[in-house]
Amino acid sequence: MYVVVVGGGQVGVNLTKMLLSEGKEVLLVEKDPKRYAQLADEFGENVILGDGTELGTLMDTGANRADVLIAATGADQDNLIICQTAKILYLIPRTIARVNDPKNEELFQTLGVDATVSSTRIIGTLIEEKIDPKMAIPLMALKGEVEIFQTELDADSPFVGKKVSKLKLPEDVIIFAAIRGNEVIIPKGDTTFEEGDKILVLAKKEGKEEFKKLFL
Repeated sequence: MYVVVVGGGQVGVNLTKMLLSEGKEVLLVEKDPKRYAQLADEFGENVILGDGTELGTLMDTGANRADVLIAATGADQDNLIICQTAKILYLIPRTIARVNDPKNEELFQTLGVDATVSSTRIIGTLIEEKIDPKMAIPLMALKGEVEIFQTELDADSPFVGKKVSKLKLPEDVIIFAAIRGNEVIIPKGDTTFEEGDKILVLAKKEGKEEFKKLFL
């Protein structure tokens, strides 16, 4: 898999490190010369100098063969332009944008960005979680009001001790993974959830609200 990451801030750098550690081919793009010089010492040929909003820069990345492009700059408008260019001109299958203002998420998705990640929205929900510990923590918004979120199962959870095949989930809700300690579990029909499991859920907006009611 070849991934282009645009934006050499802390988000872009951490993503690049993680993807490289997983053995993926990654190219980080940074437009500030001074920042680029710092990153070049660390990433070598895995970083280039250029403005991701310019066609020439994306061409230099070999965007036409990229599987994923992640726009992680600090400017929403730049991230939108980068993702649109990648999708329309270079036909990159999947684009993901960092969104600083949560109000822009719907616009990004309407204009063709495959997925958005808003740290502001996630942090806001984490604050609310102090009030409601069973709150579902949003991780990523997808097209069509579809969201990936996470929730941790406590001892009173209706899911603990039950097999996946026996769970009565709302329509348009899928549990696609569970984190148990350092282990990632892909749930099957006979998988039984345990206290402390962090489950990752894919759901439409209406399904998410119905899912949350199961924990009230």
